[in-house]
Amino acid sequence: MLLLALDTSTSAVTVAVHDGERVLAERTTIDARRHAEVLAPSIRDAMAEAGRRPADLTAVAVGVGPGPFTGLRVGIATAATLGLALDIPTYGVCSLDAIAHAAAVSHIGQFVVATDARRKEVYWARYVATSDGVQRLTDPGVCRPQDLAEEVRALPAAGRGPALYPDAFIESVEPVDVSGISLADFALGELAAGRPLLPLQPLYLRQPDAKPAAARKSVLPR
Repeated sequence: MLLLALDTSTSAVTVAVHDGERVLAERTTIDARRHAEVLAPSIRDAMAEAGRRPADLTAVAVGVGPGPFTGLRVGIATAATLGLALDIPTYGVCSLDAIAHAAAVSHIGQFVVATDARRKEVYWARYVATSDGVQRLTDPGVCRPQDLAEEVRALPAAGRGPALYPDAFIESVEPVDVSGISLADFALGELAAGRPLLPLQPLYLRQPDAKPAAARKSVLPR
């Protein structure tokens, strides 16, 4: 097994190469506006550090959100292209699950993952961590943080939500963004347990900011 894990759903453009037993290399850049420019060099550098070629990959896992439209498209399109070019399986992972997987390393009990959805909103889901692992208790959602139920806002919160909206969340826990390592670990754990991962379909959860005009205007003289 040689898995390439990548995510572009948050402010982090993150890549990891995992051989099924350990992480061979990771690259993470915090830049919410340059996913397309940063991702390909990050993959190249991580593969070089791991001492492997793209042809050595046996699978790709990618975070499918929820997240901003442009970032998700970059990551998912890259994963799909690699899968087709190398004829290897590609797997989708809910990006909130990857953050929760990392948070569960140091937190036991219920918590929430809340990431930046812009428009003064957060993408969020509720989780419980036990000695056996982490389980998502709700489907991913998007809303203003102050519109979350009081019992949800009272939970420890991972992701950038607590930093962006400190009045809405009582306690923050690490991490704030997805890491390629946690995404790889989560994906490999799900595969080993025989649980299905997600298709390469972005979890947008809402309509894009840019919309086509309702009616086309004629450019011909009247």
